[in-house]
Amino acid sequence: MVLERTVLTVTRHEGVWCVEHDGDAFGHSRDKEIAKAAANRRAREVQDGGRPCEVRISGEHGFWAS
Repeated sequence: MVLERTVLTVTRHEGVWCVEHDGDAFGHSRDKEIAKAAANRRAREVQDGGRPCEVRISGEHGFWAS
């Protein structure tokens, strides 16, 4: 069984950073770090509810370790 991940995306929108999740935008801030913190708080709530989750930051590249 494969569970689909919930994706939260931190992106720039109309001059501020915000988090997009299931069509909703929240965590608006001029500071990207504040928006990222809002995304991580919501991701923790989603994971605590038993659903896998991923936070994506628009314009940043992932770091992979093998």
